[in-house]
This record gives sequence, C-alpha cells and structure tokens, in this order.
Amino acid sequence: MQAVGFATFAILLYLVTSAALTIRLARAESGLSVNRSVVLLLGFGAVALHAIALYPQLVTERGLNLGFFNAASLTALITALLLLMASIRQPVENLGIPLLPVAAATMALALWYPNQRAVIAGDSWQLDLHILFSVLAYSMFALAAVQSVLLAIQDNHLRNRHPGGFIRALPPLQVMERLLFQMIAVGYALLSVALLTGILFLEDIFAQHLAHKTILSLTGWVIFGVLLWGRWKFGWRGRKAIGWTLSGFAFLILAYFGSKLVLELILTRSA
Repeated sequence: MQAVGFATFAILLYLVTSAALTIRLARAESGLSVNRSVVLLLGFGAVALHAIALYPQLVTERGLNLGFFNAASLTALITALLLLMASIRQPVENLGIPLLPVAAATMALALWYPNQRAVIAGDSWQLDLHILFSVLAYSMFALAAVQSVLLAIQDNHLRNRHPGGFIRALPPLQVMERLLFQMIAVGYALLSVALLTGILFLEDIFAQHLAHKTILSLTGWVIFGVLLWGRWKFGWRGRKAIGWTLSGFAFLILAYFGSKLVLELILTRSA
C-alpha cells in the first residue's frame, strides 16, 4: 500500500508539472509566466516518488523484474530525470508537456499489471551494466524523438509564415536543431556502449530469442550513425534530420518494447 501511495503522488505531481509547463508556454508571450525553478522542483519531486514506488517492484528477491510495464516505467523514469537535469542548463523543459503524462501512465500501468514472468535472475554486474546503458540510450533517444516532433511543428509554422502563438516562446530554430543533435550524439554514445557490453557480456546476442532485438538495435544504431555523419559532412538539418531521427527511434522501440509487447501481453510468455 505504501508503494501505491508514493505512486499516486508521483502521478499527480507529473500531471501538475506538465500542466504548469503548458501554462508557462502559453503565457510566455504575455509575460505572465509560471516560475521555471518551481516547475523543475515539482518535476524532480515526481521523479523521486516514481523511483521510490517502482524500486520494490523492479528489484525482487528473484532478480530484476523487467516485465513490459516495469520496463516502460523505468524508461519513462530515466527519460524524465534526464529531461529535468538537462533543463537546468538548456531550454528543453517544454518536452515535459507530453513526456511527463506518459511517465505518469507507465507508473499506473506498472502498478496495475505486474508481470512476474519476466524476472532476470542472477546478480551479474555485467548484465546490469548492459541493461543500464540500454535504458539510458532508449531514454535519450526518446527525448530526441519528442524534440524532433517539436522541431517539425516549429519548422512547419515558420514555413507557412505563422510564427505566432506558442512558437514565439520556443528557442530559435537553429538552437532547437543544435539541441536535437546534442541529444542524438549522447544517445548514440550510450547505445554504442550498450551494444558493446551486449557483445562482450551476453553469451550469444544472435541467439534465437535475442536475434530480432540485436538486428533491430543495430539497424537503429546505423541509422543514427548515418544521420550524425550526414550532419557533420553535409550539414543535414530540418525535415531530413527529423525523418532520420524518428526512423531510428522506431527501430529501437521495436527492438525492445515491440518484442516484449508481443511475447508478454499477446502470447503471455517471457520476453
């Protein structure tokens, strides 16, 4: 029951923080803005409560319980934490408007639908390291995907010469693109380490139950690598950068959550 209480407060704080960010963005042009520091503190409070509520479900006596909703909740937690930490120095807090309600939803689903069949037994630090970098990479690319969607909206408004409304409250297009590629570069480094630790520490990453995850993850890795090379060599930007970002993120989502969705929720087997 204690975990339920922490989860409930986390969900409420996530929603309040998202609402405050929405109000802040909508009123930025009029000057009647919600205090940024207060909003970030609310967000950090939600993340702390989320971690407290999720921990006993995630870390069990049998090992790590990485069922579909637990894995989704953990990824959403890390994504929210990375977003809030980045927001201290960079103007990216508006990404929390769609992301924080998603974190709230995953917290609720993890409580309502616990899955004990997906427990990873053992205390191997090598496996834990692989999981850590994988989750960090997914989380960073989730931020990049949402940033690319926001960038697409901003680009569309500017192309159609409708720069008013909340678009005025966003950083300039060049700054938004620079932030996007910073996220992609960090995510790419994390994904590279995740793949490397998988190659070094897992017995066979191309085994039957892992082959689809490995191939899809490598495909995403190649896509983001080409995008970073294209940015460096040819100055890729705008719609091309957005398309490649969303394509790479789609492969990474399919690599892990797609297979877990089919196996755990449809076929009711362990992923």
